[in-house]
Amino acid sequence: MSNLKPEFKFEIIKEDPNSKARAGVLHTPHGTLETPVFMTVGTQATVKGVTTQQLNEIDVPILLANTYHLSLRPGPDLIEAHGGLHKFMNWDKPILTDSGGYQVFSLSNQRKITPEGVTFKSHIDGSKHFFTPKYVIDIQRKLKSDIMMPLDICTEYPATKKKVASDLSITHAWEKEAVEYWRETNTPQWLFAIVQGGMYKDLRAESAQALTEMNFPGYAIGGLSVGEPTEILEEYIEYTAPLLPKEKPRYVMGIGLPENLEFAIKQGVDMFDCVIPTRLARHGQVFRKKERINIKKQCYKDDLTPIDDTCSCYTCRNYSKAYLRHLFISKEILAATLMSIHNIHTLVHQVKEIRHTILNN
Repeated sequence: MSNLKPEFKFEIIKEDPNSKARAGVLHTPHGTLETPVFMTVGTQATVKGVTTQQLNEIDVPILLANTYHLSLRPGPDLIEAHGGLHKFMNWDKPILTDSGGYQVFSLSNQRKITPEGVTFKSHIDGSKHFFTPKYVIDIQRKLKSDIMMPLDICTEYPATKKKVASDLSITHAWEKEAVEYWRETNTPQWLFAIVQGGMYKDLRAESAQALTEMNFPGYAIGGLSVGEPTEILEEYIEYTAPLLPKEKPRYVMGIGLPENLEFAIKQGVDMFDCVIPTRLARHGQVFRKKERINIKKQCYKDDLTPIDDTCSCYTCRNYSKAYLRHLFISKEILAATLMSIHNIHTLVHQVKEIRHTILNN
C-alpha cells in the first residue's frame, strides 16, 4: 500500500489529439505544478548567479537540487536545522532532489560500486562517503524536498549490453530497497522511480515493467543525455515514455535544449531538468528563437538591440547585446546573471507556451 499524502495528486487535464502530449496538474505541499514543466537546476541550493527573487520574477515553478553535493557541503543536518531546503535557500515553491546517481556516472574515477551501495571519494577533500539506498532516502528526508529520487546507476555511453544489464540489476535492487524503506518510514515526500537500461530496448522495457510493479508515484527516464547523438536520445525517449504508467508523472532527466523539450513533450513526457541554461550563459551563449548565439562575437559589439525582441524577460527589456558583450568580454559577473535570466526564462516559457497550445488544440 502506498503512502500518498492527500496534498500530492497528479491529474491529466487535456491530451493533444495530434500527438502523445498532455497537459496536467501536479499538486504538491509547496504549490501546484502545471505540466509539462521545465525544472531549473539549483545543484547546491542555488541557481548559479540568480537569486530566488529573480527566479520568481521569471515565474520559475520548481527547482532541482542535488543530494550528493548537499550531503558533502553544507551537510543534511545543517539544512535540516534550518527547517529544510525551502527555508535554507528562501524558496517557497516545489523542490525535487536528485539522488546522486548522476554522480555515479560523472565521477566514475572517484567511486566504487557494490551491490550494497556506492563509495564516493569526495571531489572537495578526497574523503570517503558510502551511499546506500536507505541513506539516500534519509538525506532527502532531512532536505525536505517535495519529490526525491532513489539511488541508481547511470551507465556511461557507450556500454556493452552485459555491463548495462549488470548495472540495471543493481539499480532495480536499490530502487526496491528504497521504495520499501520509503513506505516503512511513512515519508511524506513523493519518491519517483528511475528507468535505466542504456541503449538496449529490451532492457528499457524490462526496467519499466519491474519498476511499474513497484508502484512508485512517478517515473523518470534516466541514462539519457550522457553523450549519445540526438537521434538516439529521441529514439529512446519515444520508445520508453509509452512504457511508463499513463496516469502518473513522467520525467526525462537531464534534457534542456529547446528542440529536445518540444520532442519529449510530444512523446507524453511531463517534466524535464537541465543545467544548460546557466552553463551556456557562463560561456556567453544565449537562446534566440530556436537557435543559440555567442554574445562574444564581434558582430554584436555595436548591436543595440536585445537578445530577442520578442522576449519579455528582464534582460531583454533592459539591455542590449552590445552591453551584454561588453560585460562578458570584461569578465563582469553580471554577464552570467543577465544571460542566465534570459536562458531560464526562454525554456520555462517555451514549455508554458506548449502547454497552452495543448490546452487550446
